[in-house]
Amino acid sequence: MKKEYFAHETAVIDDGCVIGKGTKIWHFTHIMTKCIIGENCNIGQNVVVSSEVVLGNNVKIQNNVSLYTGVICEDDVFLGPSMVFTNVINPRSAIIRKDQYLKTLVKKGASIGANATIICGNEIGEYAFIGAGTVVTKNVPAYALVVGNPARQTGWMSEYGHKLIFDNYNIAVCPESKEQYQLKENKVTKIT
Repeated sequence: MKKEYFAHETAVIDDGCVIGKGTKIWHFTHIMTKCIIGENCNIGQNVVVSSEVVLGNNVKIQNNVSLYTGVICEDDVFLGPSMVFTNVINPRSAIIRKDQYLKTLVKKGASIGANATIICGNEIGEYAFIGAGTVVTKNVPAYALVVGNPARQTGWMSEYGHKLIFDNYNIAVCPESKEQYQLKENKVTKIT
């Protein structure tokens, strides 16, 4: 069967992976066994994708990123340079805790900035925006903009990545797409 993805000659891809059509895997990246990688993903150089990680379609992973077992990224997720996921809350070198890996879910369209750390067991909502260097220690709502250590919410973002400014009626318009969003009971939804 013909391979329908590109892998640089220095990439290591273990047996038992599923890799979608049009995906590109770059220099010195290691894709471990039992990973599922969707179509049209771009996985930068020096990336580690541990066993059983699941990536949706069109996921963009920049250089030097570590995705550990338990991570699931839905479609259209962006992972910035050198960001990292954890998979154990209390790691110790001498104690094996492989049966205690916690799941981390990054929902559709979310972006995680350079050098951010996502503590395991949390969910990043749809189209959330995690600022560079942020340390996420709890769930992040859909469309939320979070920054700092620990992460704190400072606003809301559109699906195009613009900070939303809400009027007196709690309606905001994305300056690029002109799509409208509503803020109600501390949740943002796109008006269709």
